[in-house]
Amino acid sequence: MLNELLKRPVIPVIVIDDANDAVPLAEALLAGGMDVIEVTCRTAAAPQALANIKKALPEMLLGAGTVVTEDQAKMCIDTGVSFGLAPGLNPDTVKFFQANDTLFIPGVMTPSEIEQGLSLGCKMLKFFPAGAAGGVNMLKNLAAPYGPLGVKFCPTGGVNLDNMLEWLSMPIVSAIGGSWLATKQQIADKDWGTITQQVKEALAKASEA
Repeated sequence: MLNELLKRPVIPVIVIDDANDAVPLAEALLAGGMDVIEVTCRTAAAPQALANIKKALPEMLLGAGTVVTEDQAKMCIDTGVSFGLAPGLNPDTVKFFQANDTLFIPGVMTPSEIEQGLSLGCKMLKFFPAGAAGGVNMLKNLAAPYGPLGVKFCPTGGVNLDNMLEWLSMPIVSAIGGSWLATKQQIADKDWGTITQQVKEALAKASEA
């Protein structure tokens, strides 16, 4: 799964309030050429949304984001997600996903957290909150000591269409995560056409990196 994820430069970070919107949303992403999704566990609708996508669109690389509790982690494994992510690094969560043969991408912001992630066998880390944590310059400095170890980063938080190339131009960055690809309002309005267009624009720009 890690190798598959490394081929995808953009991961949409999705907050779903109504599980009935999950499949149409995923179909809008697929229509734009994007077969990966991160549904955050921030809402009560998230478990059913994940289950709906898993059942209807098995070709989708299904990620669960904001996995911060034991119950959320168990739900993810029971649902059969392709991978999980978190804003922070909880060794217990990492080990739980590993024990269930499922990729987990913990969030890091400091050198110590990066080293802890590496010690747990995590080769892909979420740099969060990317903008507030020092932005591109911060990650460039972190790349010097950790890049040679083969670790890759997915910056999320403050990443958008205008600055995504700054991130993707760094060899240490394998992908960026963005919520602008499908905003909560666009999902609530069922504006699937706009979401598809935004996906196309993002993938076109990513191809320039």
